[in-house]
Amino acid sequence: MTLELDSVGIGTDPGAPLPVVSAVAGPGRPGIIAVETEQAPVLASLVAGGRMRPDTGRVLLDGHEDAAAVRRAFALVDTPGVAEPFPVMSLRRIVREELAFAGRRPSKDDVATVLDELGMTQYADTHVQRVPTDVRVRLLAELALLRDGVTGLVVTAPERHGGAVAGWTAVLRDIARRGVTVVLVTSVAAAETAAALLDTDTDTDTDTTEGPEDATRNGDPAPGLPTEPDTTDATAPLETRS
Repeated sequence: MTLELDSVGIGTDPGAPLPVVSAVAGPGRPGIIAVETEQAPVLASLVAGGRMRPDTGRVLLDGHEDAAAVRRAFALVDTPGVAEPFPVMSLRRIVREELAFAGRRPSKDDVATVLDELGMTQYADTHVQRVPTDVRVRLLAELALLRDGVTGLVVTAPERHGGAVAGWTAVLRDIARRGVTVVLVTSVAAAETAAALLDTDTDTDTDTTEGPEDATRNGDPAPGLPTEPDTTDATAPLETRS
């Protein structure tokens, strides 16, 4: 699945809310949208995720304009004011809410299993604002992929949480290598670093022979996570999900 933003923008004057940007994202390599100002990353994410129609340009899914299909396939991840957890939510609570939203059992044992599968048990009771940025990005991305039909992610401005760009870029690269289409919306400076890191990885990959495990991956975001749907114990999500 390939997502292309073809010269999309909102507004046309020099101070346009979203200056014209282009990007291509496909399985194996995240696409990068570099924008500045406080508002532009959110607008770019809404456009890329099929939630907002641009004034100019097109959003193409496998070569076709289909906003409804983009909305179904792509989840917004950590988009300010739209799909971000409250800063003081613990990882345990975030997992429970997201399991319920995805139609899965949000029991204590299932939450513990998810955190264990993600290697985040030590952060279970830590507020999300206090975990490393790469941990935050991986948690929210993996939970979004539990939702029915989601095979793409639009990740918004991870650099705003601090930390090394290399850390969260590696997370997104690894997710993309599993066949997930990933769009990264970030600052110009962070975008340059992320692109350079991805280019380096691409150069390295050309000398690496694919093993049997790589050849047979089916894109399952987190093998071993609970799969039995049971919403009898579900509670309403704390944040607007997109």
